Amino acid sequence: MKKGGLKKIVEGLSSGDVVCVEWCDASTGKSSSYAGVIDVPVRSWGVFVGLLGNRTKHIVLAQNSFQYADGLYDLDYTAIPLSWAVNVVVVERGHFPPQVATGLVNSFLMKDRKVFSQSNRHRTFQRRLSTHGRPD
Repeated sequence: MKKGGLKKIVEGLSSGDVVCVEWCDASTGKSSSYAGVIDVPVRSWGVFVGLLGNRTKHIVLAQNSFQYADGLYDLDYTAIPLSWAVNVVVVERGHFPPQVATGLVNSFLMKDRKVFSQSNRHRTFQRRLSTHGRPD
């Protein structure tokens, strides 16, 4: 797909659309084992969150979303540099309702990512166990 057509598709996406992005990942190798193929094709499916990034625009796809009781969201996401994308296919438009899609986008726009107030909670620290004075 030509980059102009791809950009048009991405600009036509809305937060909450389920999409499949075909892209080529970065890779490392040795020139002695180079067999003429350097591309590492990848297909990533997820919920389109947006085209985000300051220096380089990324297609951000949510794979898992966690909604907390106060309406805040946290995400497991994949951020694909727009210039690495080869093709974008819309699987389903508007899969998530607008208020959920807005919550997903807002999870990226919050500067203070504290979800739970720590002021009234006792803190629990994880400690490493030791056997006979030696760390395991």
